[in-house]
Amino acid sequence: MSTTSTVSALTAAAVTSDLPAAQQPEWPDQAALAEAVSTLASYPPLVFAGECDVLRTRMAAAARGEAFVLQGGDCAETFASATADNIRDRIKTILQMAAVLTYGASVPVIKVGRLAGQYAKPRSSTTETREGVTLPAYRGDMVNDFEFAEDARTPDPQRLVRAYHASSATLNLVRAFTQGGFADLRHVHDWNRGFVANAANVRYERLARDIDKAMKFMAACGAEFDAMRTTEFFSAHEALILDYERPLCRVDSRTGDLYDTSGHFIWVGERTRQLDGAHLDFVARIRNPIGVKLSDKADIDEVLRMIDLVDPDREPGRLTFITRMGAGTVRDALPRIVEQVTASGAEVTWICDPMHGNTFSSASGYKTRDFDDVVDEVRGFFEVHSALGTVPGGLHVELTGNDVTECIGGSEKIVDADLNKRYESVCDPRLNHQQSLELSFLVAEMLSTPPTS
Repeated sequence: MSTTSTVSALTAAAVTSDLPAAQQPEWPDQAALAEAVSTLASYPPLVFAGECDVLRTRMAAAARGEAFVLQGGDCAETFASATADNIRDRIKTILQMAAVLTYGASVPVIKVGRLAGQYAKPRSSTTETREGVTLPAYRGDMVNDFEFAEDARTPDPQRLVRAYHASSATLNLVRAFTQGGFADLRHVHDWNRGFVANAANVRYERLARDIDKAMKFMAACGAEFDAMRTTEFFSAHEALILDYERPLCRVDSRTGDLYDTSGHFIWVGERTRQLDGAHLDFVARIRNPIGVKLSDKADIDEVLRMIDLVDPDREPGRLTFITRMGAGTVRDALPRIVEQVTASGAEVTWICDPMHGNTFSSASGYKTRDFDDVVDEVRGFFEVHSALGTVPGGLHVELTGNDVTECIGGSEKIVDADLNKRYESVCDPRLNHQQSLELSFLVAEMLSTPPTS
């Protein structure tokens, strides 16, 4: 595996830009910011160039239909939630989903966590007002605190360093879980059998029984289960706060290429993908596999120019478009984008984010999502790609391994009145453990019986 060197003056120059950067904090103490950035630049990489290269080849396989991507995790990580139990439960949920999707798709599932870096969020307003008091908006634990108090909401550059340490600890535990036997496929399948045993989930019993037969068949044939005791697992987050991303760039000692070592896969969000902005310029300079979020409002000419900027060599696995259209819009808005991107000759990976286009405020005032809308957007995503003869490459979901009540619907039949029972997200609502697994069974059915064009 290639290694990465420490940051150098050349590295810093390579990622510095005078272009405008949207959604950045207003740091009150520039000397403290400079100190935090210098500290980050001196730290070891969180991930390695060779790992990013492996993921790029995996994403290329997904673009060809030879693999399927599952990206999942918190909307916004918090320092308080970076505990062993929470990380374990999140990994467990993704592993359970991936096992079901692998059977449904009959191809490897690439497991990518929204973790170890998802500590910042874009905001629609720079401030928040409560009872006549106006303070800076909460931008994620990397920047400030959720508590509505002046000291807590003041951006603190030292939080950038704290985010690095929390991410490092998370990745250390993830590697232990995925390489130390916790990810053994036999254990994961047993967990899923427990899910199906719940009376609310009996409709998925047939699929679980089919997977059980496949497992027994492999065992009877003497399949090498040692190879199933471990699994690849990659980290991903939105590259939002450039004062965190830039100092964590490193040069690959073997190739001289530049990588953002804060995570394997990073994406640019809907609010920061300006063609003349610093975020797209930043990701264009690094070798990580890159994602870009696209809503139903995406302008096709801008999308094509993004490809020229970020993926000028048309390298499979380099660029992923994560579409977030909304259940009522995806069937109308997605085809024109997929058609013209395909006609351009770009071999991008298409991933469905069925969460962000389906958010609304409930009657009780909670920001929520309806499970049925989430499922319907995924179904529409598959229908569009089936009709066009293109490849639906993956799924991008905000989820938690805990039994929260943040999204309504699902077999548990969560309703508006239930939201206040365990609404724990500091930003957007997440699918809970049961809803996440139910979604995987439904998507597995879509993968095993794709819609006819």
